[in-house]
Amino acid sequence: MKKTGKNEKQKIVLIGADHAGFELKKKLVDFLRAEGRTVEDMGAEKLMPEDDYPEILAPLAMRVATDPEKYAGIVIGGSGTGEAIVCNRFPGVRAAVYYGGGYIDERSWSSLDIVKVAREHNDANVLSLGARFVTDEEAMAAAKLFLSTPFSGEPRHERRIAEIDEIE
Repeated sequence: MKKTGKNEKQKIVLIGADHAGFELKKKLVDFLRAEGRTVEDMGAEKLMPEDDYPEILAPLAMRVATDPEKYAGIVIGGSGTGEAIVCNRFPGVRAAVYYGGGYIDERSWSSLDIVKVAREHNDANVLSLGARFVTDEEAMAAAKLFLSTPFSGEPRHERRIAEIDEIE
């Protein structure tokens, strides 16, 4: 496992969504491009209320699996759960779900901390968003944090990821 640094080349962001995430996807594409990111919209190309997320997101996950040093993914659906499950079927893809909330609880944890930990500890390379559970602002903050947080490269995290890879 390679430790990533702050000066690493920015990854191309592959983004995809089904009907439930279609509008949020368009907003995130614009936001990320305005942030200076290279974004490839992998569909859906038009709003189709009866589309199925597996057929839309499998090609995205396959691209991330093929070259995780080059690509990061963001997938969006109603809950984000099924979308993450599809992505996690591909060896080397580690999709993490973010549901929003934005609050800080009694332990001083923000709901965005799960995004940061997913990158730092799990080297997640796909962020899955539940469009029915996050605001546009939460989604933008999560995407920005996800794409700017490097993997820590700590030996215990590298070991655990290697153990996961052996299961695949």
